Amino acid sequence: MKRILIVEDEQVIGEVQKDYLEAAGCAVDIATSGDAGLKLALEGEYDLIVLDLMLPKVDGFEICRQVRETKNIPILMVSARKEDIDKIRGLGLGADDYMTKPFSVGELVARVKAHLTRYDRLTASGPAKRSEEIRLRGIRIDKPSRKAFVNEREVVLTSKEYDLLLFLALHPNRVFGKDELFEKIWGLDAVGDTATVTVFISKLREKIEADPSKPQYIETIWGVGYRFNV
Repeated sequence: MKRILIVEDEQVIGEVQKDYLEAAGCAVDIATSGDAGLKLALEGEYDLIVLDLMLPKVDGFEICRQVRETKNIPILMVSARKEDIDKIRGLGLGADDYMTKPFSVGELVARVKAHLTRYDRLTASGPAKRSEEIRLRGIRIDKPSRKAFVNEREVVLTSKEYDLLLFLALHPNRVFGKDELFEKIWGLDAVGDTATVTVFISKLREKIEADPSKPQYIETIWGVGYRFNV
């Protein structure tokens, strides 16, 4: 049974989310303040966190930042704030997804399931073999350890940054649209949420490109999408 932490200061909303997730077979805890949520997130053994952005005492941004320092589990950030800058900041701090309120609880459950399934599949252990390495123009990706290196210097990637890099590296010189990348990496239809892909491409470039403003690996094909050049 997967353990989910909901950090939501509106208790009625949190209880509804809990009921639906429990009906889907998850064990769920709720924290109604930021400090309580941060404590549980850091000390508890959870498989995914549903994290509200606006919280008393400690906001969702700070919780996300601190959790990402030690844990790589999926974080699904939710907020009533629709500004792109909030989404960009949340995803930049390591959130895996961002939902804007109001949304259906059914969609929340679907996204939680998709993230859990994908995380389980991509973190499945296996024997480390040289054949499970990808080497492309100075980039080395070690699949068993889920680590990436640029000119043998390790770059620290979040779970979704790694997933995106691996997917692009496995399909070199092929152009992918934002909708397609969102579906492949997040396991969901984009439903107009392509800004998430843009943010993750930008963060990935900052970590693997010598000059992110002039990318040599991940090229933008204007009006179409992105391509990993080899």
